[in-house]
Amino acid sequence: MRLLNRLRGRGSGGSSDPKPIYIALRGMLLGTDPASLGLTPSPGGRQVWAVVMDTAFPEGVASLAVVADGTTSLYTSTGGGTIGAGTHEAVAAASQAFLDRVDRAFELLVPASSFPLPSTGRVRFCVLTFEGGRTAEADELDLGEGRHPLSGVFLAGHDVITELREMDESDASGR
Repeated sequence: MRLLNRLRGRGSGGSSDPKPIYIALRGMLLGTDPASLGLTPSPGGRQVWAVVMDTAFPEGVASLAVVADGTTSLYTSTGGGTIGAGTHEAVAAASQAFLDRVDRAFELLVPASSFPLPSTGRVRFCVLTFEGGRTAEADELDLGEGRHPLSGVFLAGHDVITELREMDESDASGR
């Protein structure tokens, strides 16, 4: 995706300061009460109601945000992004599969009350559950090459990013 390509592999090795709108968008979701979105736990249902997958590149951070209400967005700390893409059928299906995958990995996540941004080359999963926040962080290469227990979660997140890219390309070509 063009947004991610702008962040990957460029710069001097340090992340630039995040734009205020990025901090506000990320913080808004991470501080949301699920009940305010009409989300409530159901017996035997998914524990996870939202996930933010932050990936840090030399020039900034890309954040994939997926919420059980159908909201799916991808935005960057340097500005720009795609917000509200969950209305597209393929994006919605990949997003729900991502949430399911995170839910199945619940025991690999540790309780968290804050979600700092990861350092360059790292990925942080910020997971919102009906019982509180959970998190995990790992090297992007280990996740992408299947060397980490959360590799399946990471790849499911990238399935969402792929659908977002295909949606962008389709919209750009007028299809």
